[in-house]
Amino acid sequence: MIVAFCGHSSYVKTQADEKRVLDILENMVGDTYCEFFLGEYGAFDRFAYACAKKFKNTHSKCKLVYITPYNKCDEIQQERFDFIIYPELENVPPRYAISRRNKWIAEQADIVITYITHQYGGAYTTCLHAKRKNKQIFNIAQEIRN
Repeated sequence: MIVAFCGHSSYVKTQADEKRVLDILENMVGDTYCEFFLGEYGAFDRFAYACAKKFKNTHSKCKLVYITPYNKCDEIQQERFDFIIYPELENVPPRYAISRRNKWIAEQADIVITYITHQYGGAYTTCLHAKRKNKQIFNIAQEIRN
């Protein structure tokens, strides 16, 4: 199972949101093998990483996977993640690499956990793409299951 995250870069973490995410993961993933596809840009990505890592601490079959939009990684990323994947984006101009990477992640995911509060921007676009691909989406900002 692949779990992806997308949310606004201006996100502000709350304990209630962390509980929602961990509850979703417990209910949807439980003790099955899971890969968390994660980014490294913005506040929601940091929150997603923290939640995934916390879940992994009690569920040994989970892996943290950094999906890089550029064909490079630093030493810190190599230490923090179990795997690093670079989707084939060589022919994508650098200014579009992150949005194309996010689209690729949405296509691979079984479940997408989002924090979407407005209908514009990269996170919203990624969520729409996941919806078009019939992915199971949980928007923790709205506390509803899409």
